Amino acid sequence: MLEDIHYSIFSLLTMRTLSIDVQKSIISLLECGNSLRQVARQLGLSISTVSKYKNSHTSGMKELKRGGVAKLSERDKRQIRRHILDGTWKTAHEAHTHLVRESKEVSLTTVYRALRSMGFVARRKVKKPLLARRHKKARYEWAMAHKDWTVDDWRRVIFSDETKINIWGSDGCQFSWKRPGDPIQPHHLDLTVKHGGGSLMMWGCMTYSGIGYGCQIDGIMKADDYCRILSTSLKDTLEYWQFDKDNVIFQQDNDPKHTSKQAKEWFVNEGIEVLPWPAQSPDLNPIENLWRALKIRLARYERKAKGIHELWERCDKEWNEFTPEVCRKYIDSMPDRVKAVLKAKGGHTSY
Repeated sequence: MLEDIHYSIFSLLTMRTLSIDVQKSIISLLECGNSLRQVARQLGLSISTVSKYKNSHTSGMKELKRGGVAKLSERDKRQIRRHILDGTWKTAHEAHTHLVRESKEVSLTTVYRALRSMGFVARRKVKKPLLARRHKKARYEWAMAHKDWTVDDWRRVIFSDETKINIWGSDGCQFSWKRPGDPIQPHHLDLTVKHGGGSLMMWGCMTYSGIGYGCQIDGIMKADDYCRILSTSLKDTLEYWQFDKDNVIFQQDNDPKHTSKQAKEWFVNEGIEVLPWPAQSPDLNPIENLWRALKIRLARYERKAKGIHELWERCDKEWNEFTPEVCRKYIDSMPDRVKAVLKAKGGHTSY
């Protein structure tokens, strides 16, 4: 009895270290059929932590009595398929809830099986910016202007960006049901609007020769702060890889600090060409792949960073371990990214 009490206290303490978003991610991954090991690897947790949370979560759930679960009719399956495809029901949970309201004695597991039998696969929602008609038009026109660029043309480009990095783990994990080959719909995406608070902001750049210098952004970045980064981290990158400024093209998005009068004058004075860039287009920037890989590496740390200083040390260490081969792979994908935008008529792509 005493051992049970000690175990319960230990379990409760363990649960308290997990944010609500991480807890939701654990349950979502488990319900989609992932093993404890797969969940632990994806979220950067130990297998024992995932197992303890699974046990504490499922112990309080009411299970349907065995043998009393009715199978779904073909009409029910058609209803599920129709509503999942048009986004009326976004998850298996929603489908199950509506079926129960219609007095269907069916389990959530049966709904999962029905979705899989119809060819649906649960995939993690990818965060994408909200695209208005003007954004799609600009993206399409940009892709048309660069459709004839070769791999060698793109290898001249230095790609740059900023990203937010949390002290701990995940921003949350959401899933959608989609059949292989189906076009991407808005309800398949986790739509975002640019900017927002974060534990740490990092600027970095990548070249075909390898990664460039990265730096931490202190506070809210202003135009003069950005020009200071260009004068240090960017110029140090050019010097390190022995690039001729006349032979490179610099990429940046349309953040007001990037397009400020001060920044424009800096590029003119330095004689560096800037690549025109359509708004709301992170899928066109291969450095986004590096950010994703960096955050996966950071999530594998078993212990939470004690503060921003230690988090930056980890970021700096992992960033500098990216090889030139990784950068080349992503940059060489640029012609395919342009084709994907044209195919989507300026809409979302899978990148």
